[in-house]
Amino acid sequence: MIDLQLRAPANLVSARARWYWAVRALIAWLVVFGVETIVWIATPDPAAGHLIVLIVTLAVAAAHLTVMPQWRYRVHRWETTDTAVYTQAGWWTQERRIAPVARVQTVDLHRGPLEQLFGLANVTVTTASAAGPLKVHGLDVGTADALVQELTIRMRADGGDGT
Repeated sequence: MIDLQLRAPANLVSARARWYWAVRALIAWLVVFGVETIVWIATPDPAAGHLIVLIVTLAVAAAHLTVMPQWRYRVHRWETTDTAVYTQAGWWTQERRIAPVARVQTVDLHRGPLEQLFGLANVTVTTASAAGPLKVHGLDVGTADALVQELTIRMRADGGDGT
């Protein structure tokens, strides 16, 4: 019997993930700020309330862009062992997951345009679990490639069907 214990994984994601998360959030905040600005300009008789909303939005965005990337970086972790894949993710709601390598069905690598710009990749490990796949976001491309190769070799060596 293999002893698998839920614990904090050892490896942090790439330090560049902090910038990626900040830029992704900045884009969303710019959209919000842009909509608020358009509403303010389009209002025939803008009240001081519009300006207050813009200032509050700017303050909340600044706090979010400062705190969230650092917080997520400290929380997001991953690790593989001979017998399991461990992940920890989240920043507001945190989740730890473990999957025995024998249960792994597929390993996927994904890189969106913004991740490509930052030299990052995401690895998704699909198992027979009803809880869904394990995801490791924000890995540097070389680490992600090596992780996919390592898990693929282990899956092949195990010879199981992942169920």
